[in-house]
Amino acid sequence: MKKHLKIGKKLLDLSTPKIMGIINTTPDSFYENSRTSTLDTILLQTEKHLNEGADFIDIGGYSTRPGAEDISIEDEIQRIAEPIRLIKSTFPNCIISCDTFRSKVAQIAIDNGADIINDISGGELDSEMYKIIAKNKTPYILMHSKGTPQNMQNQTDYKSIFKEMINYFSSKIELLYELGLTELIIDPGFGFAKTLEQNYEILNRLEDFYFLKHPILVGISRKSMIYKKLNNSPNQALNGTTILNTVAITKGANILRVHDVKEAKEIIQLLF
Repeated sequence: MKKHLKIGKKLLDLSTPKIMGIINTTPDSFYENSRTSTLDTILLQTEKHLNEGADFIDIGGYSTRPGAEDISIEDEIQRIAEPIRLIKSTFPNCIISCDTFRSKVAQIAIDNGADIINDISGGELDSEMYKIIAKNKTPYILMHSKGTPQNMQNQTDYKSIFKEMINYFSSKIELLYELGLTELIIDPGFGFAKTLEQNYEILNRLEDFYFLKHPILVGISRKSMIYKKLNNSPNQALNGTTILNTVAITKGANILRVHDVKEAKEIIQLLF
């Protein structure tokens, strides 16, 4: 497996796991405390994440929780363009990932300073996404999902979920290679078109994704696979998140995408 990621002129060493801190500019993200609505609060949250040890900042303007409301491309651009530009100008060494599945949003994000595109659809929801990534030679987070945020939880019927995911990733990696893209990160897509049981099956088999030879990102922070099993809420799911992030790290995750950077950083400090 690749243990590094080339981002522009930087070479990021992933032999020690890294932390991606979440910034949501949406009013309806599933974890209420992650929502930021003003440029001041976005900068404060970014600074907090960086001070606590975040290696990346992942910013998104479209809520992808199950059943989330669809918004226009224009609204999504309005939510992310200025925040990305401001984060980059304030923290020039910050590596910024933009969480979007729309090619037009991805291009605007890159124009304003985004270093990575994090696509929850793996290019399925916008046929132009790969062209934009290839044109800009932007590192790409390739996530597994099915359907849209509005209907994905009705698409959890798999004959063999692991086999289907491997086929999905293998075919898309081959296509991206043909476009000259090799700086890829694999995201199994916990909570996206998957049942509670399927999420745990994937986590328990995380090391089986090694043969794809690309870094693995795990995003389970405060998700329903934790709080539904514990019968609590996203606000009460920090301890469960830390436990499952620890499992993910021991099974080879290279990047943890989290709401709570300090706690995730402590996992890595204790294990490495």
